[in-house]
Amino acid sequence: MARTPSTMSPLGAAAPDFRLLNVDGREVCRDDFRDAPALLVIFMCNHCPFVIHVADELARLTAEYMARGVAVVGINSNDASQYPADSPERMVAEAENRGYVFPYLYDETQEVARAYRAACTPDFFLFDKNRRLFYRGQMDGSRPQSGVPVTGKDLRLALDAVLAGEDPPAEQHPSLGCNIKWRPGNEPDYFG
Repeated sequence: MARTPSTMSPLGAAAPDFRLLNVDGREVCRDDFRDAPALLVIFMCNHCPFVIHVADELARLTAEYMARGVAVVGINSNDASQYPADSPERMVAEAENRGYVFPYLYDETQEVARAYRAACTPDFFLFDKNRRLFYRGQMDGSRPQSGVPVTGKDLRLALDAVLAGEDPPAEQHPSLGCNIKWRPGNEPDYFG
């Protein structure tokens, strides 16, 4: 399986806006969460082995931190015409089967992925209360077939720090996963 690292955007960058459809048909935008102490944006999909590997812990971790006030959204930017497992219809089933309690949004135009400079699935972007990038990188050091348990350690440390008003973690490691499946001719300049 191909491995693509996240782009590691500069800390302090502003959270790009988005307005996308959730699996329940509702439109969701960044400012829906303006009162939340933090916003976690996860670029993910249904079929990627890296996402599947962390999915159960991702469901637990996000539910735990949403209960503490963190806003969470998952965004699927994959080209569903070439990867039908990532279609909006299949996203509905995936969210139900996994127990995702966060909005799971479909980025059909791939403009949101480009605005965030998302490169892989999963790709995590954590923003503070002012919607400045606080953490970007891996959930933890586990990978499919690595034998390393999935704990969410890195992301949990960052979430705890942002909620406590502390500085961002000094050590941040890129996420690693399948590349976002760009529509032909829509690949961003950072792809490849």
